[in-house]
Amino acid sequence: MPIPNDSPQTIDLNCDVGEGTGQDALLIPLVSSVNIACGGHAGSHALMRDTVALAAHHGVAVGAHPGHRDREHFGRRQLAVSPSEAARVVVEQLDEFTQVTDTCFDHVKLHGGLYHQVAHDQRLAEAVCQALADHWPAAKLVLPVASVAIERAVAHGLIVTREAFLDRAYTDEGGLLPRSEPGSVLCDAAAVAQRAVQLVQHGQVIAASGQLLSLTSDTLCVHGDSPSAFQLLQQIRAAFTAAGIRVARHSGID
Repeated sequence: MPIPNDSPQTIDLNCDVGEGTGQDALLIPLVSSVNIACGGHAGSHALMRDTVALAAHHGVAVGAHPGHRDREHFGRRQLAVSPSEAARVVVEQLDEFTQVTDTCFDHVKLHGGLYHQVAHDQRLAEAVCQALADHWPAAKLVLPVASVAIERAVAHGLIVTREAFLDRAYTDEGGLLPRSEPGSVLCDAAAVAQRAVQLVQHGQVIAASGQLLSLTSDTLCVHGDSPSAFQLLQQIRAAFTAAGIRVARHSGID
C-alpha cells in the first residue's frame, strides 16, 4: 500500500567518494553516508585520510568501498574471480582502509563490477559474507535491492542495508540498465529528485521502459564521480525538504 504523502519519512542518502573527482567537499555535506574508495579502483592513502576527516567533520557515516584493482576501467568491469579471490580482495582493502585511516567503518559497500558480481552470484556472496562475518561482524553490508546476497548476509548474522540508485536507469527485472545502453545514466536533476521522493514515499521507480517497479530500499545512492552529482544532490535535498523527508543514516536490517 502506498505511504501517504503526509507521513513522516526517513531515508539514508549515500554517495561514493574518495575517488579523486575533486567534488567531495561539495557532496559530503549533502548526504548521510559515504562510501570511501579503499585504493583498489581509485583513491590513495592520503585521500582516504582526508575523506574520513571530511566525513567526520560533517557527521556523516563512514563506509569502506572496496572494488576490483582495475583503475583503467574504474573497477566497473566484472572480472573473472573465484569466491576465495573475491573474499581476499575485500579483506585486503578493508584491512588497508582501517590501517591507513585508523577508523572503524560503519558499513561496507562493494564497488562496480565486484558489487554486482557478489550481489548476484551466490558462491561469491557466500565467501564475501563469511569473510565479513569473521572479521567485521558489526559493519553493515550495503547490497542492491532483491539481490541473492541479502539472504547469505543475513544467514551469516550481518546487518544489511538495501540500496537503490537515483542516477541510474532500471530494467524491467529490477537490475541496472548497463552503462553501455543509451539513457542508463540519469543527469536531469529535477527528474532525479522527483524519482527520489517517489522511491521514499511509495517504494516505486519507473524503469527505462516506462514500467513501474516496486523497490523497497533503505538507502539511495548518487555516484560521486558523476559530473552532475552536486546538482543532483542539491535538488534531491530540496525535494526531500519540501516533502517532509528526513535524511539520516540507516541502522540496517538483520
